[in-house]
Amino acid sequence: MKVEKFKVLLYLKKSGLDKSGKAPIMGRITVNRTMTQFGCKLSCTPELWNPRESRLNGKSKEAVETNAKIEKLLLAINSAFDSLLERKQEFDATAVKDMFQGSMDKQMTLLKQFDRINEDLKSRIGIDRAEGTYSKYYYTRQILAGFIRERFKTEDVAFGQLYERFIWDFQDYVLDEKKQSLQSVRHYLALLKKVCRIAYKEGHSERYFFCNFKLPKQEISALKALTREEFVKVRDVEISVRRRPSLALTRDLFLFACYTGTAYADTVSITRDNLFSDDDGNLWLKYHRKKNEYLARMKLLPEAIALLDKYKDESRETLLPVQDYRVLRANMKSIRVLAGIKTDIVYHVGRHSFASLITLEEGVPIETISRMLGHTNIQTTQIYARVTPKKLFEDMDTFIEATKDLVLVL
Repeated sequence: MKVEKFKVLLYLKKSGLDKSGKAPIMGRITVNRTMTQFGCKLSCTPELWNPRESRLNGKSKEAVETNAKIEKLLLAINSAFDSLLERKQEFDATAVKDMFQGSMDKQMTLLKQFDRINEDLKSRIGIDRAEGTYSKYYYTRQILAGFIRERFKTEDVAFGQLYERFIWDFQDYVLDEKKQSLQSVRHYLALLKKVCRIAYKEGHSERYFFCNFKLPKQEISALKALTREEFVKVRDVEISVRRRPSLALTRDLFLFACYTGTAYADTVSITRDNLFSDDDGNLWLKYHRKKNEYLARMKLLPEAIALLDKYKDESRETLLPVQDYRVLRANMKSIRVLAGIKTDIVYHVGRHSFASLITLEEGVPIETISRMLGHTNIQTTQIYARVTPKKLFEDMDTFIEATKDLVLVL
């Protein structure tokens, strides 16, 4: 192959400054009329960079160490170029980059690492992983693949090609171009960080990328729970089972959530194996949550038992009928109108209502509520279990009664 031009140019990406004010050093390889860019996995203080020499000025520790790494990098690129030249076959700038970074087929790439994790999660669904966990990883992988295609014009990137600003650029891509919420972005970034950490531990990456990147602060929305008046309206709303069986089923499934705190995925999944009787003959519900596989358990209220009896069917595996979630969501809007409730309600409101209206207001300790809901962290329960004015007044009355005989001594 006749090589008319071979050039390696290093430059700063000044638009990608990290938190310490350093800019990533990028590279560009030109072979004849072909050109490709790459990340050097190096960064420096912009004021020290000499664009003419592609080096750092001065004899500071940063300059000496970074210049040594640049020399090593350029040596590897020239070595890769010489190796390709010896083969006496056609090659381009991309071939030189792949040669010095290592072939993409031989390296563990970012999306390949995602695929490995996804395959493992998929094989464990129903054993120790929920289907929702797999879905989160799968969809994150799809969003990330779109970002790589758009920004890098390639189907995948090696860990050696990543740079510290990568995660920031990905965040901006999802927020600005995909118009997704900050909460969704937070999930994607958390999984990206986790995948990079696994790659580092397994030796596929020389660096633990993004270890210092802090996830966007989680937005804590105002979680809703029914007031006692709203709960009574939903409970007592008249729905003809004959004329509107779908609507009646939605209302009953929602009431079951209010009485037990179950999420919809758990409500329609519980079977007879999840029911237990204690020594006093009380019926208990015990199940592992679909979301986190954590054990949730509670003694069933008479109202919840009545609902189970109402829909008892020996030919059906689950205790309650399964309803398409899209139908359920539409029916919840109709129930709200029939019950005369102004604010929107969704199925998960039943879980919040159980935490605050059914349990906390009735004096159940928050530690016990946490176990009932299957929370791994009591702080989550504190968000669910909203302290109502009624609860506040009752607790203050109890406090005043308990301290009425105390004498203040100054």
